[in-house]
Amino acid sequence: MSSIATAPEVTSAVAYEAVQGLSATPKTLTPWLFYDEAGSHLFEQITTLPEYYLTRTERSIFAKHADEILAQAAGEHHLTLVELGAGTATKTGILLAAAVRRQTNVVYQPVDVSQTALDEARDNIETHIPGVMVLSQVADYTSEPLKLKRQPGVRTLALYIGSSIGNFAPNDALEVLQILRSQLRPGDSLLLGTDLAKDEATLLAAYNDASGVTAAFNLNVLTRLNRELGANFRLENFAHKSIWNAAESRIEMHLESTVSQRVHIPANASCPALTIDFAPGETIHTENSYKFTATSVGSLLQSAGFTSVRTWNDPNNLFAVTLAEAS
Repeated sequence: MSSIATAPEVTSAVAYEAVQGLSATPKTLTPWLFYDEAGSHLFEQITTLPEYYLTRTERSIFAKHADEILAQAAGEHHLTLVELGAGTATKTGILLAAAVRRQTNVVYQPVDVSQTALDEARDNIETHIPGVMVLSQVADYTSEPLKLKRQPGVRTLALYIGSSIGNFAPNDALEVLQILRSQLRPGDSLLLGTDLAKDEATLLAAYNDASGVTAAFNLNVLTRLNRELGANFRLENFAHKSIWNAAESRIEMHLESTVSQRVHIPANASCPALTIDFAPGETIHTENSYKFTATSVGSLLQSAGFTSVRTWNDPNNLFAVTLAEAS
């Protein structure tokens, strides 16, 4: 297993992101801050909610087409699977099982910022899918090079599923894929999951569920800042808010201040103290989730140095899974 960032290193990164984002106008927090242990578990709950169609729809595509996907990516070769932002890898097991059927043994290399999620993924996969060797890496794949295990004659299939690419602004999404492409070889492939643009009501419901799990997930980022940085956010003074921005083709998540208030983050070893004033109705922009069309997916992949090979959709055209070759 790759080396793990120490607690001081993690705290320094959290502090830097908090100070930078909350000093900006408008205020923001980077989405990776969601994924502490509690946040990772809350997100897993979100994926099972009736309103959150993304996970079950992508899973259904994998369940129906996994053997085709693996055969298309492998050709006459064996594969190793690398996954960006793997989380607990609940859907990935379908693809790994198909890989084992095809080649008996497979190396799976999940990358994530959450050690907790990676540990859960490893335990689940090694227990339920004999033939898979899990080599996990705790890293921010947007800025750190992947430590890929390569074997002669074995192709790499990089998985970037769950429409995680939609969390990035278009230029940043392109950069993420270009960084990935620079670490792949000709013949390697990318399997990209993308949520497709659809009616506003369906989109808003997926990010503002009736049971309040998404709200708890959003607010948990403030709990994390309180715990790790000694901040004094009062969660009862903030409300979860989701917005469909049609002009940008994205869902936005915000934390809205319900009162006039002042929040303090004490100084630490790497960042100065910060005092933040909020007006009633002012928000912290915590996440974007861009929605795609077939044309925008193809353009993004081509610009990043990939050639689209084949796309699989669900019957209702809610979600797309695209296999693209490193060109």
